[in-house]
Amino acid sequence: MATPTEVAEAPGMPQLDLSTFPNQIFWLVVTLVVIYFVLSKIALPLIGGALADRAQTITDDLATAEELKQKAVEAEAAYEKALADARSEAQKIAADMKAEVQAQMDVEMAKADAEISAKSAEAAKALSAIKDSAMDSVKKVATDTAQEIVKAMGGSATKKDVGAIVANRMKG
Repeated sequence: MATPTEVAEAPGMPQLDLSTFPNQIFWLVVTLVVIYFVLSKIALPLIGGALADRAQTITDDLATAEELKQKAVEAEAAYEKALADARSEAQKIAADMKAEVQAQMDVEMAKADAEISAKSAEAAKALSAIKDSAMDSVKKVATDTAQEIVKAMGGSATKKDVGAIVANRMKG
């Protein structure tokens, strides 16, 4: 066991013992030099290389992004031009189709007008024939009726005389 005087002479913390300071300073310097060389020769070049690679990657990515942006602008312009061309082509096709349909309508209308005119002329001829036939029938009936009336009244008239009188009366 330790005597009370020995306990009083021993320092509380060994690193604060002044007799070990030169040894501690030596190892501190050696450790710092080793850390310096390890950092300067191994770690810092690796970190610097990584930072340079990262900067180069960022620069390359920015250049690629700029190229892609330019291509996108060109593609958009090409798309807009193609869209405008398609619209103008569609308008041209629509105008051509409208003109073609109008021309076909005009031809069909002309045919329909010709058919209507022909049918109208035929109808006019038929109507004229019916009218003439009706007039002849009216003339015949009027002549027969007038001749019968004259006979019934006790007179005498030839069919030719009665026919001439009826025809004269029908004219106006």
